[in-house]
Amino acid sequence: MIRLFMLAAALPLTMLPSGPAIAASTSVDGNDPSTRGLYMALIRQARTDGRPRAAIAYLDDFDRRHPDDREGQLLRVNCLLDLDQVAAARSALGRIPTSDRSGPAQAVRGHVLAAEGKWTQAAMQYAAALQASPADAFIGNALGYAQLRSGEPGLAVETLRGARDLAPADTVVRNNLILALTMTGRLGEAEAMLNQVTDAREKALLRQQVAGEAMRLAAAQSEGS
Repeated sequence: MIRLFMLAAALPLTMLPSGPAIAASTSVDGNDPSTRGLYMALIRQARTDGRPRAAIAYLDDFDRRHPDDREGQLLRVNCLLDLDQVAAARSALGRIPTSDRSGPAQAVRGHVLAAEGKWTQAAMQYAAALQASPADAFIGNALGYAQLRSGEPGLAVETLRGARDLAPADTVVRNNLILALTMTGRLGEAEAMLNQVTDAREKALLRQQVAGEAMRLAAAQSEGS
């Protein structure tokens, strides 16, 4: 899992915004409709804190009371991907009707395909998700990375430029764009973006990681051709 270049576990934390921090010991009456948001906040916060097993425990409790809640279904797939339980995520995805063409639903299908290494298919799902949710920078970021992985770095540059316009402060989007520029030979543009990093140590580390990731992806694509 490469946070610098790929959103964690295929976009889990960025697809569904984090709720406010709530203590893990908070007691929630799931039968009260007004507490649904508290459950969602508990689940998201657990994921943000890097506690996917806790998130799944909250989801299990929530699911008993709201078994057909679509947001809960999407979160379960993402939580399982957080744990690298790809087969279980694929199974959980089956609960989401194929007729659901919303941006989040199509994006989570892309996440599962990406986790399975099916990058071309993942890119197609992310493209459909972005069409449904064109202002979602994080879907654009996922699409751009999938395009990189499927051997379309030129497309990735344009996709990631759009994502960066929508989320100019997001470092994952920035790093993916630097990587895409590097892989298309636009080294001057990549260097200009690197120079926007003011901390010398961070810049040197990022430059090293970009170079290493570019070599890794180029080698993987060469082996697959």
